Amino acid sequence: MTTIEYLALPSYKRILYKILEFFKAIPRGVAKFFSSTLVILFKKIGSAIINYFVNLYEIFVSGDYKTRTSYLVMGFGHLSRKSLIKGCMYLIYEIAFVIFMVTVGANAIAKIATFGYVAQTVYVDPNLGIEIAEFKDDSLLILLNFVITLILIGILIFLWSIQINENRELENLEKIGKHVGDKETLNSLVGKNFHKVLLAFPTLGVVMFTIIPLFVMILVGFTNYSSTYQNPRVLFDWVGTYNFQKLFGMTGGDSSQFAGVFMQILLWTLIWAIFATFTNYFLGMIVAMIINKKGIRFKKLWRTVLITTIAVPQFISLLFLSQFLKTETGGLNALLRNVGIISENIRFLEDGLITKITIIVVNMWIGIPYTMLMCSGILMNIPQDLYESARIDGASPFKMYAKITLPYMLFVTGPYLISNFVGNINNFNVIYLLSGGSPSFTTVNGAPLSTYVYGAGQTDLLITWLYKLAMGEVSKDYGVASVIGIIVFVVVATLSLFFYSRTNAVKNEGDFQ
Repeated sequence: MTTIEYLALPSYKRILYKILEFFKAIPRGVAKFFSSTLVILFKKIGSAIINYFVNLYEIFVSGDYKTRTSYLVMGFGHLSRKSLIKGCMYLIYEIAFVIFMVTVGANAIAKIATFGYVAQTVYVDPNLGIEIAEFKDDSLLILLNFVITLILIGILIFLWSIQINENRELENLEKIGKHVGDKETLNSLVGKNFHKVLLAFPTLGVVMFTIIPLFVMILVGFTNYSSTYQNPRVLFDWVGTYNFQKLFGMTGGDSSQFAGVFMQILLWTLIWAIFATFTNYFLGMIVAMIINKKGIRFKKLWRTVLITTIAVPQFISLLFLSQFLKTETGGLNALLRNVGIISENIRFLEDGLITKITIIVVNMWIGIPYTMLMCSGILMNIPQDLYESARIDGASPFKMYAKITLPYMLFVTGPYLISNFVGNINNFNVIYLLSGGSPSFTTVNGAPLSTYVYGAGQTDLLITWLYKLAMGEVSKDYGVASVIGIIVFVVVATLSLFFYSRTNAVKNEGDFQ
């Protein structure tokens, strides 16, 4: 469309055209973003690896025997140069690492290809005369130990590199008659490097409770770990990309229906995230503008009324509404029948389209007060001179909103909008507590459902379906659940990086006043 054709359109068509062009540009922008980013990233990684090995080679060739010995015995150079604290820390880690590898790590690496050899053995106790099961290999424990081993190896390489470079510095200082002892080390830890001491424990927590589970989840996605292959009684095994193929309907049989359910849930997840994010954002902003408008009385009262939805815990509100909206016993249908508005009960939580609309409306009721509170403070800080100048120029209220209020709000709240969108993709509470994912799928692409989809419902998000896959009462499929987790991670990471890098809050950070 040319510029003249665009300007000839009515204002509402211009807005729709911009929205359409925005969503059409997302795939191209994401592809361009990652193609350029990956090329730069690979170049940097390659250059860093080359420089890393060149530096180690130069240090080994030019270093003294203390430095060279540190290539084999971590901390030797520090200990021989009277830097006892650092030397002992490096040496203790190396000893602990060797002990771990001998007792746990080597066994995990040796068995990771098959996840063990024997799950359990059964023998008859000669004294009791009964069969006793003795558990041997635990596939999940082997996988967990393998991941921990890889992380400890990575930490060892990192610390080993640091102590090599520190040895070079200590050697150079030693040549000019300077000495760095324990006193200097302690002063550094409580001085310029104190932030590293403070961050050590949070970093350890991130590694233990985020990074290790994340890697385990990714690897489980390439196994047949399920209720059928439940450790420790039965070993599970590697299945390659089978779970991915199953999710995308590439395994034959009824897998196309399974893939159809997945695609419908993925589509609804994205639609839900868009509506849940932008309805709350724009309606919350409009409510804040109305309340802040001059001439509106009882401003504190209106804010207090809206905040009451925040005061009540969200899960209590959702559980109450799930009962209030029931078809047969719900209070809302009874109320509507009593006043003569309806003659038949409305299936608020049992009809696909109606349930989706109900969920979005309920989410608006829960989320608008949060946005209203946030926007109220920001609106008060927009310079009033801008509005006065716009009024003098004859701008309409909508024009002032589109050209002054909205750009200012998007500039300030852009990162919040992205985080809210990501949060709605993983919004477990609203869906699970309100509808539980119902109604269930009965047909896929017009054909009756003939495969087991682990209780998937038409209002399930990927995150709630993942929960049903992993925690189902009848059967569990941790492999497919892990694949869905990987897909959610990829979608969230891609959209977050793409949109965040293009927000004015990032690109024009220095322009904000």
